[in-house]
Amino acid sequence: MTDFTPPIKERKTEELLEIIGTPENWNPKAIKLAESELRDRKVDKKKIETAKYISKKIDKIKRKGKANESIFWDFISEPFGTIIIILFSWELKKDGFDRKAREQKIIRIIILSVIIIVIGMIS
Repeated sequence: MTDFTPPIKERKTEELLEIIGTPENWNPKAIKLAESELRDRKVDKKKIETAKYISKKIDKIKRKGKANESIFWDFISEPFGTIIIILFSWELKKDGFDRKAREQKIIRIIILSVIIIVIGMIS
């Protein structure tokens, strides 16, 4: 479980910086070994901190893009699945899809209104 292919010591410095910069993608043991190897190679601490900073910025940009995605584009690729998500999913906002969560509320109100109107017409 602690053996990595290729071994941490054999990896290039750029690969080690990537491991440090994206801890969510790596085993905690790999991160510790990468940090240790970077210290052994006497890599400047600024370079290590920059790798971490850039990784956080990239993650922030991805989350912002995710937050601005529209649910209407999902209808094109997966109409049935999107309807299921609109009706039964309560996790969109929690998962970072802020715009989809707002659109979901509007669509639910429209669907409820249509149901009330249809029931009113039948009665």
